[in-house]
Parts: sequence; C-alpha cells; structure tokens
Amino acid sequence: MTLDNRAQPSLIRIDNVSKTFPVANPLREQFRIAQGRLVRQQKTVKAVNGVSLDIERGEALCVVGESGCGKSTLARLVMGLLATTQGQVLFEGERIDHLPRREMLPYRKKMQMIFQNPYASLNPRMTVWQTLEEPLRFHQPSLGSGEVRARIEEVMVSVGVDRSWGERYPHEFSGGQRQRISIARALMVNPVFIAADEPISALDVSIQAQVLNVLMDAQETHNLTYLFITHDLSVVEHFGTRIAVMYLGTLCELAEAKALFEAPRHPYTQALLSAVPRLRDSRPNFIKLAGEVSTPLDLPSGCVFHKRCQHANERCRQEVPVLQMVGSSQQVACHAVVEGRL
Repeated sequence: MTLDNRAQPSLIRIDNVSKTFPVANPLREQFRIAQGRLVRQQKTVKAVNGVSLDIERGEALCVVGESGCGKSTLARLVMGLLATTQGQVLFEGERIDHLPRREMLPYRKKMQMIFQNPYASLNPRMTVWQTLEEPLRFHQPSLGSGEVRARIEEVMVSVGVDRSWGERYPHEFSGGQRQRISIARALMVNPVFIAADEPISALDVSIQAQVLNVLMDAQETHNLTYLFITHDLSVVEHFGTRIAVMYLGTLCELAEAKALFEAPRHPYTQALLSAVPRLRDSRPNFIKLAGEVSTPLDLPSGCVFHKRCQHANERCRQEVPVLQMVGSSQQVACHAVVEGRL
C-alpha cells in the first residue's frame, strides 16, 4: 500500500478488515454429501466484513449500531487483541496487525483501551495505586519512585480520582468511580489513541454524563484521539466528530456528526435515529423495520440490510454496495441512495 509522503498519514487506518470466528459445532454436523462426495464444511461467524476507515488525529470517531453488529470486534482488531482474518491495520502509516507481541510493545504505549465493564476490567487484588503504577513500571522501567508518584498523582487529579483512593480496592467504589480509575489507567503511559468500548453503557444514566465529561476533558488536556464504541446515538451527537454506522459487520454510513443527525441517508441510519427519544417531538415518527433479521452466521447476498429495507430491489439483493461519497461530508453504502431512489 502506497502512502503519499507529502501528506501526513492518518493516525489509524483500517484497510478492508474482516474477521471470522469458527463455530464449535459437533463433528458429525460438519459433514454433508455434495455431488455424491462427502464434504466437510466448517461454519463461521462473519463478525466484521471488509471495513475500511481512517481515524484522524484529534477526532472522536464513534462507531454505532445494534448489539452484534461487530463494533467491539472492530475495536479489538485495531488494538491487536484479535488477529485480522483479512485486511490490515496501520498506525501512522506503519502496519501493526501482523506484528508479534514483542514488536507490538512500543505501540502499546501509544494505544490504550477502556473496557465496557468497570466491575470486571480492574484487578480486585490490586489497590488503585498499584493499578495505576503497573503500566508505568512496565512501559517506563527507568522512572524513579518520585517520578512515578508524581505521574500517578497528576493523572488522578486530571480525571477526578481523589488521591485518598490510592490504598483502596475496586470493590469499595461505585461503577462511575471505577470507570474513572480505568480512564486514569489508560492515560498513565501518555497514549495518543484510546479505543473506548461502550465505556458508559454499564453505568447509571446519572453517572454517564460525568464519565463522558471526563473523557472530553482528557481529550483536550492530553490531545487524544478516540475510537468510541456505543449503541447510544444520543451520546455520540454531543461527543463524536464523525460517526460510522455498522450493520451485521458492514459499514453502512460514515459522516460528520452534525450532517448525520440533520440528514441521515442510509435506511438503517434513518431507522436508528427515528428511535432516539426527543422531548420536542409530541408525535414522533418512528420507522418500523419489517422483514427477516439475518445473523452473522448466515449473511444474505448483496446488501446485508436488504431483507429489512423497504427500498430494496433486485440489485440490492444481488450486488454488495460500496461506500460512496454523497454530498460534501457523507459516505453511504446504499444502491437506493446512489440511484436517486431514496
């Protein structure tokens, strides 16, 4: 892949990435008769299918979609927690998805992850201080005790973690407090990129805004770039700079946040946005999707959304649409939009 040396490459480039998982079905179910011969067929779950994205420096790219659409899998592929089945992931123009663990270590300092469940992502046997100290000792072993202490206290203050929490254990804190600790842990090694996998979905609504504010303040203070995974569109309207909409492992629409909320183009995006409650809507116009709901185990031919789309025609059922620029800031993978039928 050739990059233009005159222009600075994107911080993260996801290039035609796919991920499949084998299904652990019984051995007797893997064999069938085809044309008079015994054939073994291993079923797979197609979690991510040919996704290409550029994540620019300083932005918050939000990936949205319903449960099971491949959002979290995509984040783990970017972070190297899962190996890609196809395609590649580049960091500042350098491919990283194929690197062995030792060669990946320098990138671990630059790329950190915040996980969904703050009750499971923190080690219950480690105090808050030990939790924050561990990544610093691992990635920067040359730091002295005074420097380590200063760095931990600096990060704790920046995300609203009280210094008195240092000797306490995770079970002593609420979900929102634990997620603040998780954010602090991610910031300890001065990363430039953070993948946040639904970091507020396990929290009470009253706490979600507080954690979002911490993330936004950290982005400004530390000049961070986010890949923010969520299924809550009301969150990304205020947090995201761009929004990528996924359905069954496929990228349906990519647009700036303002443009997407003002004029969604893909039928699936329109249905998602119609479900967001609005106080000003006395008579909301919900889009009710009909048809068969496909699964990643048995993807339909053509457009993955065609079985639920009222605008689908024969081309939609046969030909896979590709992302195309529509207007000045939106990309849509939809035959109906490109043909002017929608």
